[in-house]
Amino acid sequence: MSKTPLVIINSPTATGKTALAINLATQFGGEIINADSMQVYRYMDIGTAKPTSEQRNQVRHHLIDIVDPDEDFNAALYAQIAGDVIARLVREKKPVFIVGGTGLYIRALLKGIIDTPQVDKKIRAHYKKLGEIHGREYLFDLLKKKDPSAARRIKQNDSVRVVRALEVWEQTGESITSRQARHAFKNSPYNCFKIGLSIDREKLKQQVEQRTKKMIDLGLIAEVEALLAKGYGKDIKPMKSIGYKQIIEYLEEIYDLEEALRRINRDTWHYAKRQMTWFAADKEIQWFAPESYNEIRTEVGKFLRENGLY
Repeated sequence: MSKTPLVIINSPTATGKTALAINLATQFGGEIINADSMQVYRYMDIGTAKPTSEQRNQVRHHLIDIVDPDEDFNAALYAQIAGDVIARLVREKKPVFIVGGTGLYIRALLKGIIDTPQVDKKIRAHYKKLGEIHGREYLFDLLKKKDPSAARRIKQNDSVRVVRALEVWEQTGESITSRQARHAFKNSPYNCFKIGLSIDREKLKQQVEQRTKKMIDLGLIAEVEALLAKGYGKDIKPMKSIGYKQIIEYLEEIYDLEEALRRINRDTWHYAKRQMTWFAADKEIQWFAPESYNEIRTEVGKFLRENGLY
C-alpha cells in the first residue's frame, strides 16, 4: 500500500511558516492543517498568531478554532482529527500542508503516541509532593537511581519529564527510554517532504520582538480581558501560555506593560530555542532560508508530481 504524501512546514515560532504555507497551498491547490497546539482554541486569536480571516479565505485551514479554552485537548486527539482530515483531502486529491511549530503534535500524527501507561494520579501526586518538599535535585537523584538511562536523556530542571519517567518506571518496571526506542521504529503511513525555515538567531530575536509589538497593537490586551470576562480563569492551561500569562499579570498590576513585553519576548525566545533543538534532531527536515521561495516551490512541486498530486 502506497503511503500518503504530506508536505510539512515545521520550524521555530516567528520564522514565517504561515505566509509560506499559504503561498504554496495557493500555488498547488492544497489545503492547510494547523499543527500549532494553541491555535486549536477559540477566542485566542492575536496571542496565538492565528492566520487572519483574509488568509483563511485565501486557503482553507483545518484544526483552527475547534475547542474552547477550558476543554481538554492533546496530541492524541490532534493526531486522530488530523488523520481524518488528511484521509478526506487525499480522496479529493488535494495536496496536504501540515503547518506549525508543535513538534509533539507532528510526531503524534506521523508515528502515533508512545505506548506508556495512563497517568496514575496517586503516583504523580506522590512524586510532585517529593519535589515540592525536597526540590528538583532530589527528584533527579531518584531518577538516576531507578532509571539511569532516562536520567542521561532528561535535564535535571525538566521536572515534568523527570516525574513522568519515574511514573513509567514505577508502573511498568521498564525505562521510558526503552518504550521510546521501540516507538522510533514504528512505520509511518505517510510519505513526508519536511521543510524547515532557518533564520539567523539575532534576526529571529528581532522578529519575535516585532511580533510581540504587533500583537499589542492588534489588541492582545483587549483579547485577554474578553477571555477573562467570558469566565476563562487564569489557571486553565491556555491562559498560562506565553503572552496570555504575562498580560494577565500586567492586568493584575504585578508589573507594568513594559515588563510584560520584556517577559513575553524572553519566554518566546526560550520557546523558540527549545523548538530549534527539537527540529534539529529530525534529520528528514530540509532547511531553507525564508526568502528562498522559488527554490522551495520547485522542490515541493517535484515532490507532489512524484506522488501524482500536481
